[in-house]
Formats: sequence, C-alpha cells, structure tokens
Amino acid sequence: MARTALVTGASAGIGERFAHRLAEAGYDLILTARREDRLNALAQTLSERFAARCTVIPTDLAEPAQVQSLLDRLDRDDLQVDFLVNNAGFAARTSLVASDWATLQREIQVMVSAPTELMIRLGQRMVERGYGNIVNVASLAAFAPPPSGMLYTGIKRYLLDVSQSADMEFRRSGVRVTALCPGFTYTEFHDVQGTREQVSRLPGIFWQDADAVARIGLQAALAGKAVCVPGRFNRVLAAVCDALPAFARYQLGRRGRIY
Repeated sequence: MARTALVTGASAGIGERFAHRLAEAGYDLILTARREDRLNALAQTLSERFAARCTVIPTDLAEPAQVQSLLDRLDRDDLQVDFLVNNAGFAARTSLVASDWATLQREIQVMVSAPTELMIRLGQRMVERGYGNIVNVASLAAFAPPPSGMLYTGIKRYLLDVSQSADMEFRRSGVRVTALCPGFTYTEFHDVQGTREQVSRLPGIFWQDADAVARIGLQAALAGKAVCVPGRFNRVLAAVCDALPAFARYQLGRRGRIY
C-alpha cells in the first residue's frame, strides 16, 4: 500500500522539491500552500511523471482556523499522513520596531504555531500506528547569533529544539522527527523578503540548490536522523556558531541584520 506525505508550503522552493522527491520515492502527496494554481500544476506534474495520487488543499496557515480546517479535510477524505513536511514559512521584511503586530503574529502562526500543531496532532496518529516521519524545516540560522530586530533566528532555534524533543518521545513508537537546517538556498524566499540584493553578494560556497536540500533531508529522515544540516561547509559553520559563548553571540548579533 502506498504511503502518503503531506507537504506544507509545497508551491515553491524546498517544499516543491520535497514533493518531487517523495513522489519519486513512491509516496502519494497531499499538497498545501496558498497558491492553488501552482499546487494544481505541481500535482499534474507529479501525477504524470511518477503516477502519484495528489490531493490539493489550498491553505493559508497564517490563519489559525485553517489549520483545523486542513485537519478536518484529512479526516473527511480519510487521508492518512505517513510523512509530514512542515516547510511553510516567511519572515517579516521590517525590524521589530517598524513592524505592525499583525505581521509578526502571522510569522509566529506560520512558523511556530502551525508546524507545532501539525507535528503533534498528526504525530499522535503516527504513534498510534507505530510508524511515520516528520520533517520540520528549520534553518542554519538556528545555530547563528541572533541578528538585531528579527524573530526569524529565534523561531528556527525553536523548531530545532522542539523537533529534537519530539523525536526523543516519538521514536519509542517508531516515529522519527527530523529538524532540517539548510543554509542559504536558491529559492524565492529572499525575493519575497526583499533581501535578494544583500544575499546575492555572498560567495557561492554559502549557497545550495533546493533539490539537493530536499534529497539530503529525505535521506536523513528515512535514516532516522534527528538533525540534518545539509553540506559540509554548513555543518562546520553550525558547529562553530553553536560553540560561541553567549556574550560573543550577542556582540556578533549587534553588528546588524544578516538574514
């Protein structure tokens, strides 16, 4: 029997490439994001290329009620999730002082509340069945000093920590949780955030391809790894940053917004 994967933020970037990799591995797909047209195009491609059964559920995870609506739809259509990829996310474009609370609240809902709720509620069902995988897409930023005026690094650190906590508990029942922590990746994220010009100045060694991140992340999840930092350079950078004492991290963070 084919197993089914749910991918949030599946319309572009790492989420889209995860959908391709999962379909190639034999999973049927539940695709969710805000942009229904992109999801439909992706579903058609996956169906034609891999014979994957695809269900499209347009969802704006910034709206708390839509998380419940997504779960209700899964129950109504008797869709069982065996592999969850919590990929949806965005970052506020302005500093904390310049941002309105509604924008920051949406950021927290999309990248903290929604993935946590999906991880726990779908994870509980996986635990009952005795198998399953969950990938929470965090970031290399989870290891980095927190830049001035951003929630992003703190949110990603939360995803890193809570993924490990969940894995410690869930793995006893055959369910594994993986925190995927990619570095700078070629996606539209920086275009949406408005930081494309700044990050484009970084040397090529900092950058990764979204498909490579998805491939490495899927391999890590199926191998039962709790944390995956794709790329040797990123792993070294993560280790160095994580070893810095608190005062050094703070002083480096004061130098400015770097993500």
